[in-house]
Amino acid sequence: QVQLVESGGGLVQPGGSLRLSCVASRSIFTLYGMGWYRQAPGKQRETVAVIFSGGSTNYADSVKGRFTISRDNAKNTVYLQMNSLKPEDTAVYYCNKRAALPGDYWGQGTQVTVSS
Repeated sequence: QVQLVESGGGLVQPGGSLRLSCVASRSIFTLYGMGWYRQAPGKQRETVAVIFSGGSTNYADSVKGRFTISRDNAKNTVYLQMNSLKPEDTAVYYCNKRAALPGDYWGQGTQVTVSS
């Protein structure tokens, strides 16, 4: 059974930090790289960061130097540390396997709102 449970979102002021967590079912976590995605109101879902099985990472240009993706294999958990948050980071954040498609299973996501 597929499981993707995101948490850690909230309301934060510009310049603040949040750490998102995602617990994934082992079938996804062990077979694929993992990614964080986000969808802002009226916009398409976009890839924010990915981490490959070997630990290498890639980031969207808009978050490079501010966000860090990591994983804990023992806990089937992937994290997204977000620093220096900006209002344009406001979105619902989701985790999923790397290169997930719209038709794949998605969790409920976690809302991140950056506002003063």
